[in-house]
Amino acid sequence: MSHERPVEPFSDIHFEDGRVEAVLLHDPTVEGLDMAIYMDASASMTEEYRPKRTSVGLLDWLRGRRAETLPNDVEPQVHWMLEYLATKDRNGKLRVAYWACGEDGNDVQVVGELEGKDVKRYKFPGPAKLGSGTVLTPALRDYVAYVKSQVPNGARRGCAVIVTDGEIHDADDVKVFSAKLAKDIVAGKCPRTNFVLVGVGDQVDEEQLEEIAHEEYKGVGHLWCHRHAQEIKNVAEIVAVLVDETMTVAAGGTIYDDREKIVKTYEGRLPAVLEFEIGKTAKSFTLEVNGQRYTQPLPEDDDHEGEEH
Repeated sequence: MSHERPVEPFSDIHFEDGRVEAVLLHDPTVEGLDMAIYMDASASMTEEYRPKRTSVGLLDWLRGRRAETLPNDVEPQVHWMLEYLATKDRNGKLRVAYWACGEDGNDVQVVGELEGKDVKRYKFPGPAKLGSGTVLTPALRDYVAYVKSQVPNGARRGCAVIVTDGEIHDADDVKVFSAKLAKDIVAGKCPRTNFVLVGVGDQVDEEQLEEIAHEEYKGVGHLWCHRHAQEIKNVAEIVAVLVDETMTVAAGGTIYDDREKIVKTYEGRLPAVLEFEIGKTAKSFTLEVNGQRYTQPLPEDDDHEGEEH
């Protein structure tokens, strides 16, 4: 399967049937945004939650050096995301929780409302009980209920970052839930809400995550975006799903296809989201802005394979 890899200055690409939707790297400010982080707590995360202990040789030990206990693999990842995402949140506090925990993986264990400052004081040793399955829908229900409860307090939009290390076991239920949520958003029953799947490790089912993120919903567009932690080069890539066409990144720009033919010209302003037709056989496109040119490759097969949300 050919996966799309956005290159700077792009943070997200969608390519299907000759149509491109490209999101430029932008650090958005969204009024009334309520953010959250949900950490995978399924059994496959056992090693990631286990504290690491350094080893010392006999000579070091004789010199007085002792082994140290280091944070588990999860803590540093959550620390840097929490620190950044708190700058996007309406009150600087995020709902942080474990998901896919408990006997059957259906439980959600809320850690609390955590601030982005002094993040290293927070410890994330894992849930009370790791789950036997990676079941995501309960976490989605938990977050949507939370966002709705925060509307009287000023919440106008929601976005939850969901960290996972493997295959989601209830992907079909996730799609059904997402379709219902989209209808509720359109009907005004729930604030606009998005989810970002962040894969960690080498066991992530990228094809499954892309399939979830691929879905578009009438009146809403994409609810989901997906990233692989190891490929995130700029922290703003995490919230690419919050960027929309009303945001401006430059005074103008020009799009060329792979034959140097002008596809689209933006005069006056270059929006953060670019949409244009380029043809199914295109191998790449180039954005020219402020005298600089940036070329973004496109996959050969665009049947659900040209997007990473």
